Amino acid sequence: MSIREIHRSTLQTWLIQGGLAGVPELAVLDVRTEAEYGKGEPLFAKNVPVARLEADARDFVPRRSVRLVLVDNGDGASAEGAEILARLGYSDIHVLTGGVPAWTAAGVSGLPTFDIPGNVFAGSIRDLRATPSIDAVALRALRDEGKDVVVIDTRTPKEFEESHVPGAINAPGEEILHRFVDNVPNPDTFVVVSCAGLPRAIIGAQTLIDAKVANRVALLEDGTLGWTRASLALEHGAASARPPVSAASAAFGATHAGELAAHAAIPVVARETVEAWLADGEVRTTYLLDVRSRDEYDAGHLAGSISSPGGQLLGVTHRTLATRGARVVLIDDDGTRALTTAYWLQHRGWDVHVLNGALPGSVHSRAASDSQSASQLFELQN
Repeated sequence: MSIREIHRSTLQTWLIQGGLAGVPELAVLDVRTEAEYGKGEPLFAKNVPVARLEADARDFVPRRSVRLVLVDNGDGASAEGAEILARLGYSDIHVLTGGVPAWTAAGVSGLPTFDIPGNVFAGSIRDLRATPSIDAVALRALRDEGKDVVVIDTRTPKEFEESHVPGAINAPGEEILHRFVDNVPNPDTFVVVSCAGLPRAIIGAQTLIDAKVANRVALLEDGTLGWTRASLALEHGAASARPPVSAASAAFGATHAGELAAHAAIPVVARETVEAWLADGEVRTTYLLDVRSRDEYDAGHLAGSISSPGGQLLGVTHRTLATRGARVVLIDDDGTRALTTAYWLQHRGWDVHVLNGALPGSVHSRAASDSQSASQLFELQN
């Protein structure tokens, strides 16, 4: 075991090298409190406060031999965290001298981050794909004229409940294809995708376009913020209870998610392959992420998988994936939500795979005893 202090220049070099062939994996944990961490600036590293390190470290940094950097508020919390991790068996621990204050002392312009912020990534997709848009005034006019228009809000149910465009349907980003036919049965309907601002609307709209749905699709310019700027009132309250996805909608979603998978050559891997990766867990990190809703995860999930609903995973990848250069395996019930999420994670530079026929089988990502075979790690938990 070793604990070393590194300076800003070293971490900067490691971050710039991330993703290059032959470069070791790099995990970065921001051990500041949640209040200090805020939205993740300036590194967008995984936040695990010192008080939670012992309980949470193995979920987010499963490989104990990975090169690991701790970042604090310049208050010595990283040194305390390093001692905790050393006791847990982590063997290559580094502490950023001076923490975040030292990282930002000369400004952050041009400095790399551990992750691409979701708004930056989405903005680049809009620029590259020229995603169509409509503003609030034009959308309101179409509705007043009685045109066939459906608004799909891709935020979380909690955000949707707080406020949304009147009459909008809530379908978090990972579900936009999965529930599409149930929400939009007519291929002639104009589909407008909304969020609070732009990022998730861009990704949602472009998902439908890239998946080749027949409908005309556009994003709502500036989402609910643009709606209120146009002096239009938002609606409040939870969405009505969503019924199970129909067979027709599930089939539609699977077919169109297949378009995404074919376009991006997303690898679908067998259970035996994942077993081998897990058995080789001290060589490379493998994350198992369940991209369904949290309610579905709580009802039953693969042992050792982490709940990470796909839409949020794309927006705030750094909240889950602490190790740059890791392998990511996505899990759902029929592949649609996993493929939809994988499509965009791959665009973000992650080595991402979809587990074929994952549920109700099971994979356990935590290290088991040396005598336990990989096949014994498959079990369903709730």
